[in-house]
Amino acid sequence: MVETEHPRLLLHQFISPDLCKELEFIHKSCSTTGYRSNVFSTTLSHLIATNSSQLIIPFVSIRERLKEKVEEFFGCEFELFIEFTGLISWTRGASIGWHSDDNRPYLKQRHFAAVCYLNSYGIDFEGGVFHFQHGKPASVAPMTGDVLIYTADSRNIHSVDEIIDGERLTLTLWFTRDASHDEDAKLISFLSSTLLDSSDTNINHLLPSPASNNMYWFPPDQASNYQSGFDLRCARIYIAGYDIYCSRDKGYSLADDLSDSFVELLNEPLQLAWRNQLLKKEFVNILHALQVLQFYYWKHTEWQPSDYKANNDDVVQMSESLLERIQNLKLQFVRNYRSVEAIFPDRTGGRSLLEQSIDWASFSAANVAWEAYTSKLHQEILNSFPEWKMHNSMFSNPSTES
Repeated sequence: MVETEHPRLLLHQFISPDLCKELEFIHKSCSTTGYRSNVFSTTLSHLIATNSSQLIIPFVSIRERLKEKVEEFFGCEFELFIEFTGLISWTRGASIGWHSDDNRPYLKQRHFAAVCYLNSYGIDFEGGVFHFQHGKPASVAPMTGDVLIYTADSRNIHSVDEIIDGERLTLTLWFTRDASHDEDAKLISFLSSTLLDSSDTNINHLLPSPASNNMYWFPPDQASNYQSGFDLRCARIYIAGYDIYCSRDKGYSLADDLSDSFVELLNEPLQLAWRNQLLKKEFVNILHALQVLQFYYWKHTEWQPSDYKANNDDVVQMSESLLERIQNLKLQFVRNYRSVEAIFPDRTGGRSLLEQSIDWASFSAANVAWEAYTSKLHQEILNSFPEWKMHNSMFSNPSTES
């Protein structure tokens, strides 16, 4: 029975660890600066807009399950529409005071919320505990796979403690009874205009295309002049222990003013480097490189070193002049490296471990595996989209599931 005064529900381990990791991969590959200070977000519409439509597939089944659970718990079967779906991460300094989710006039359509925790308090981050002003549970310490459901109104006024360290990641959904705010209808319309129903599954057709560069610049208020802060995509690559190399850079120095044309280098072909080694493979842009790198971090523990043979042709040893150019690029795109380390600290030790055991052969294999993963998800969209379009709703199609 729903407790009517402060209706809420906490579900433990509702989302599998594997799906949590997959959603983490998507967020760290695609996120932009968010809606408040020190917050980063990845929405489904953003994935479609950046030619990463296939990455909405991992969201589909969990959205269905959550919608059914919300309708069941609140006794409103067949009444709800999903109004918003997004991955949201909070980093050091982010917090929110007491409020209800509908306390802004333009959000009055939101009736219920579901917050899915994709990583854990005390392990992946410090701070970030969720508190309700009244009722029980009074506080929720995020744990991987748990889901918190509540009414998005004054019955569930809540706050979130400031993040002290690490990155707190959630999958957040809002639900509405107002069909005019149905997210599915908007996403399907958007998908229809992207030639998604094309049969072209060549990997070049599926490579990501970055959004406007200022959407990736942190803090956002510096994106007009790029004089301080950092590019979010570069920061995630650098904090993982890698550097980027753009052969088309003009040898800019740190004293030069960063301009839109210089930042546009990130939308051109580039390579990844580690210490004094340069991977020969050229990525089409920074988002492509970041997706492959994050895929490698997500999947590398599943591969045995013996599965891949080292190939010295994959890398080249860099000269001092080339190392200097790469260092200069880092200074350009990450103007305050201390702020990067503060926002994205390496809490798990994963970076230092990989730095000691980097295997370019398995990294190259990760690119092949990423292409297969991308193509498989794209095919699932192609198979599902006719039914989605017919029903104006996104749902799992059993015929496309392996």
